[in-house]
Amino acid sequence: MSLEQVTCEVNNDSIDNVNDIVPKLHMWFDTIEEVKTFYTDYVVKCGFGVRIRTSKRSKNNELNFMKLVCCREGKYISPIAPELKTQPSQKTECPAGITVAMKEGRWQVRTVVIEHSHDMCPNNSNLIRGNRRLNMHAKHTLNMNDDAGVRINKSFVSLVNDAGGFEKIQFLERDARNYIGQQRRTLCKKGDGQALLEMDDHNRICSVFWADAQSRAACADFGDVVSFDTTYLTNKYDMPFAPFVGVNHHGHSILLGCALISTEDTSTFTWLFSSWLRCMSNKAPQGIVTNQCKAMSNAIEVVFPNTTYRWCLWHIMKKIPEKMQAYKHYGAIKSELKRLVYETVTDKDFELGWGNLISCHGLANNEWLNSLYADR
Repeated sequence: MSLEQVTCEVNNDSIDNVNDIVPKLHMWFDTIEEVKTFYTDYVVKCGFGVRIRTSKRSKNNELNFMKLVCCREGKYISPIAPELKTQPSQKTECPAGITVAMKEGRWQVRTVVIEHSHDMCPNNSNLIRGNRRLNMHAKHTLNMNDDAGVRINKSFVSLVNDAGGFEKIQFLERDARNYIGQQRRTLCKKGDGQALLEMDDHNRICSVFWADAQSRAACADFGDVVSFDTTYLTNKYDMPFAPFVGVNHHGHSILLGCALISTEDTSTFTWLFSSWLRCMSNKAPQGIVTNQCKAMSNAIEVVFPNTTYRWCLWHIMKKIPEKMQAYKHYGAIKSELKRLVYETVTDKDFELGWGNLISCHGLANNEWLNSLYADR
């Protein structure tokens, strides 16, 4: 099927011009997630499903190649005789797909095939298995209703009405049932502890969150400001250990929950923060302190939209030798930075001292300092 046929079949109300989102050779993306998002938007609007056909990693175990194909790619040989089969095979050896590879720190589109060997359904593409998604609002509603004892079919009808009809949602009632079933299986209670498990598509455990009754009680009294850190790698699997830490009325650190996570990306942090919030009776902190991680920042905006987000000062000061040691007057620069951070009291004093530091030591082009100042 040609691009012109695809363009004619797409509903004009849902997309202004398919040509604007058609993948092309030598397109560049900063991350593999951007590649997946771009291609998923394209396949949803054109009317077919997508899956990962193959991927490769470097010697350092870093992803450097991926092939995304139409869900009807390949050829399936059924063990059932053709005359006994009640449904035709969904595999039609469709050639459509793209390949991307890492080059100079960015992802480049190497090959593109847009022709399909089958008809497509752009009007119903959001219900194709690979394109169905439960958004955060739907998951939150399902979790809250399930905790309140509302039946899943009632919750699904409520979500459909909120969206304005079945054609405006991206999942089926079966997806809602599967999600709640998975949540019930992963919520394990024994004694006063609570454990939540994150499972991948093959039902393998990829992240674990744990909190006990003492953590929940402490959070109710001292959970106004929470520190979250993932710098601990003290287990044999090198899985980041992520504790939620608060401070009690004696000035002592208290544990408000902890987790072992498989990857430090936005989706994992979103799951972790949502799990912590659920175990703490949906009481969000007024402030949260973390390191300078974009994935954490994205997850905090999703799960804690009204929480004040601050960077950990210890992590910032720890980077001074790495970022500034190459300068001739490193000692003086380090001392002046520490004085500005720890001794200045007013905004005016800090701004004046910062300007003197930058001008006296020729640091106007230092990207790290400029980014810190811009995000202060």
